[in-house]
This record gives sequence, C-alpha cells and structure tokens, in this order.
Amino acid sequence: MGGHIVASFDEELGAIDRLIREMGDLAQDMVSSATKSLLDNDVGLAQRVISDDLSMDDKQRQIDERAITLIAKRQPMAQDLRAVVGAIRMASDLERIGDLAKNISKRVNAVGSGVMQRKLSHSIDTMAGLVRAQLAGVIDNYVGRNADALVTLRADDEKIDVHYTAVFRELLTYMMEDPRNITPCTHLLFCAKNLERIGDHATNIAENAYYMMVGKQLPVHRPKIDETSISGDPR
Repeated sequence: MGGHIVASFDEELGAIDRLIREMGDLAQDMVSSATKSLLDNDVGLAQRVISDDLSMDDKQRQIDERAITLIAKRQPMAQDLRAVVGAIRMASDLERIGDLAKNISKRVNAVGSGVMQRKLSHSIDTMAGLVRAQLAGVIDNYVGRNADALVTLRADDEKIDVHYTAVFRELLTYMMEDPRNITPCTHLLFCAKNLERIGDHATNIAENAYYMMVGKQLPVHRPKIDETSISGDPR
C-alpha cells in the first residue's frame, strides 16, 4: 500500500512538473513572437500572442488546483513540499511573463512601422535576445536540475538592466529632438520596460528553482542597474 501511495505522489508531482515545462516553452514562444511582431509590425502575430495568454492562464490554474489538491491529500514534507510550493511560485512568474509579452503585442498597432521603430529595432532586438536567452536558460536548467547554472543565470539579469537603461536614454534623446517622436517612443519605452520585467521574473524563477533543488535561498541582494523610474504596464 505504501509503495502505491508513493507512486501516486510521484505521478501527481510529475504532472505538475510537466505543466511547468509547458508554461516555460509557451512563455519563450510568446516573448519571441511578441518581439518579432513589434519589430516587423506584424499585427497577425501580435494577435496570436494575445490569444496564447489565455492558454498560459489556464495552465497556471491547472497547476494551482493540482498543487492545492496534492498538499491536501498527501501532506508532503521537506523536499516534496518545496517542489509543490516552488511550482506554484514559478507558475505565477511564468503567467506574468505571458502578460508582459501580451502587453508588448498590444502596442504593435500604436508603434507601427515608422522611423522610430526602425531606429530602435537593433537595440530592442538585442535586449530581447538577452531576455530570451535568460528565460530559456532558466527553464532548461530547471528541467535538468542544474542548480549551479541557475546561480549564474540570476547574475545575468544585470546585463538586461544595463541594456534597458541604454534603450531608455536613447528613446529620451529622440523625444527631446522632435516632439513628434514622443508618442511612438513612449510606446517603445513601455515595451522595453516589459522586456526588463520579463528578465526579473525569469530571475525569480531561477531563485525558486534553486531553492527547490538545494533547500537554501540564494542571497537576497542581486545587482540592479536600472537607473530609470518608469513603470511597466499594469495587467
């Protein structure tokens, strides 16, 4: 009987883990597609990202329901409990990444394909590449249970912050040069801020995954070089 209970617990935990992986894959696709839709002014692709957010929300609800049921039925302890609670936290961060990708896609029409979009395309694409690499690395190392690599990935968030500050300053310069640039640059500022926030959520996932694996928290302090004060889109 005991072996059956253990096997059932492992199956239930495995189902939650698979949903986390699915959310991670979807999050990566949404970030890539949102960036591409912005840079290519692809409204159709932007609409697909917005629709994908519904799937992301559904997967988070499934994880929450499964995790709560698992805790109530099995009353896990130690590492097993960390795995369940960690999954809930990671799902929340992944869901927010989906929201932020959706927010970028919602601005595609407003940004359009004007001069500002073309001038900033390289800077935005470079920043998005850093974010995608960080998110992919976090998910890959969570799946591979590579705790040491997660420590390095968390530190990489500093590179995203530095690049965001550079984009922020570049956009402000364009706005001061010509008032006609203010509207498109403001939309691009929010898009860049959303990318920076995605990096923060990827960092949160790395921290939770590390705690799941090792049972210790990473140091509270991590570098933050964002020298701007603009906030991202609300949900």
